[in-house]
Amino acid sequence: MNLFKRAWWRLTAQLGKTLMLTGLFFVVCTLVLSGFLVQSAADRAAADAKKKVGAVATMQMDINALMDKRGLEGGGQQGLKVDPSDELRTGPVDKLGKSPVVRRYSYLIEAAALERGKFKLYRAAPPPPGTETEQGDFFKPEGVPDTEALPAFRNGTHKIISGRGIGPDTEGKVAVLEKRLAEQNGVKVGDKITVGSFRGDIQDSKAVELTVGGIFEDETPSSRDRYTPALSDPGNRFYISSDAAAALNDEKPGAVGTSVREATFTLDGPEGLAQLKKDAKAAGLDPEIYPLKLNDKQYQALVGPISKTAGFATLTVWLVSIAGVAVLGLIVANALRERRRELGILLAIGEKKPKLLGQHLVETVACALIAIGLAVPASQALAQTAGNSLLAGEVSSAQNDGDSSEPDYANSMGGEKEPKPEAEPIDRIDVKLTASDIAKVGATGLGIATLATLIPGLRTLRLEPREILTKGE
Repeated sequence: MNLFKRAWWRLTAQLGKTLMLTGLFFVVCTLVLSGFLVQSAADRAAADAKKKVGAVATMQMDINALMDKRGLEGGGQQGLKVDPSDELRTGPVDKLGKSPVVRRYSYLIEAAALERGKFKLYRAAPPPPGTETEQGDFFKPEGVPDTEALPAFRNGTHKIISGRGIGPDTEGKVAVLEKRLAEQNGVKVGDKITVGSFRGDIQDSKAVELTVGGIFEDETPSSRDRYTPALSDPGNRFYISSDAAAALNDEKPGAVGTSVREATFTLDGPEGLAQLKKDAKAAGLDPEIYPLKLNDKQYQALVGPISKTAGFATLTVWLVSIAGVAVLGLIVANALRERRRELGILLAIGEKKPKLLGQHLVETVACALIAIGLAVPASQALAQTAGNSLLAGEVSSAQNDGDSSEPDYANSMGGEKEPKPEAEPIDRIDVKLTASDIAKVGATGLGIATLATLIPGLRTLRLEPREILTKGE
C-alpha cells in the first residue's frame, strides 16, 4: 500500500494525537521564527545605528610622553621645554582627516580676545561693588574648521539663526557670535568687529578685525540672579575660523598650520581605529606623543542594547530547537512504542523498513508543515511585542548604568554640562517577515521533525519482526 495513503489514514483516524503533535510543532515554530525575526530586525537596526553615529577618536598631545622622549634624547632640563613645533598642528590633522575610515573630523584651537573699541563683553548681571573682574574679563573664542561638526550644533544645543556657520570653504577671519553678544553690541551678519589679541600680557595686545559670518543661539541660559565672570557666561561664547585663531594667537601658520588643542575623528565604527593609527603614523604623528583614544559611547549606547537583544534571540532559537527535538522525539518514540504491533505485522508480511520509516516521517512532516503555516502570522506579532519589550529593558538598564557611573564634568566655558547625546538609544525594532525568515524556520521545523522521527524510528526498526512483537511483553 502507498505510504502516503497509509499516513493520511493514520492522521485522520487519530485526530486528537494529530492535533496535539501539530500544536507542539506550532509552539516550537512560532518561538523559533520569532527569534529569527528579532535577530534580523536587530541586525537592521544595528546597521542603521552604525550609519547614524560612529565612534569618535580623540587626539591630543601627551605632554608626559613628549617630556620623556625629550629627556631621553636631549637629557637634562632641555626636555622640559615644549617647542612650538612639537604642538599638534592643523596641517597633519587635515591630512589625517582624509583617511578613508574617517567620516568627518574637527579640531579645537584655543584663543583669547580682549574688548577693543565698541565691541564689549556681554554681562547678564553687573559685578558687585569692589569685585575684581580683570581675571575673567576677556573672551574665550574657539577656533574650529566646521561648526556643523561640533556636538552642540549636531544635537541642537546650538542653532544658527542668521547667516551661516564656519565650514571647510570659509576664508578669512570670520566669527560666529552668540545671539546675546550680537544683540548687545548691535552687530549683524556682514559687520566688522575688532577685538584685541591676548597671549597673557595686555601690553602686547594687537587689534584683530573679524567679519561676522553668522549668529547662533545657545539654549544655555545666563545667570541673572548672581554675578558670574564674563568668561563663564554662555552669552560671550563665539566661534572663529582657523585664520582668525592664528591672528589672535599671533601665529603665522605656514605649511604645518595652527596649533590645535584637540582633534576629533568620527569613524564608521570602532573597528576603524587600527587603520586610523596607521594613517596617523604615515602623516608624521608620533603615536606615543599624539595618541588616539577611542570614545565609542555613542556607538555603544545605540548598538549595545540591540546586540544584547539579538544575542538573547539567538539563544532562544537554540534552546527552543534543542528542546523541540527532545520533546517531539519523546512523543514520536512513545507513538512508535504504541504502534509496535502494527510495525511488527507490516514487517512480517514483507513491508520494507525504509518505507515504514518514511510513513512516520510523512506523518510528522505533515504536522510540521501545518504548524509552520500557522506560525507565520502569529510569530510576527509575538516578535514585535517581545523584541520591543526586551530592547526597552536593555536600553533602560544601559541608561541606569550610565547615570550611576558617569559624573557630569564642566567645560572651559564656565560649568556647562557635557553635551547631551546626539542620538537617543533605539528602543524599538521594526520586525519584517521575509521569505528568508520563512525558509529558515521551515528548514528548522523540518529538521526537528526529521530528527524527532529518525532517532527513535531507527532504534525501533533495527529489530526483527519477532523481536518487535515480543519485546516488552
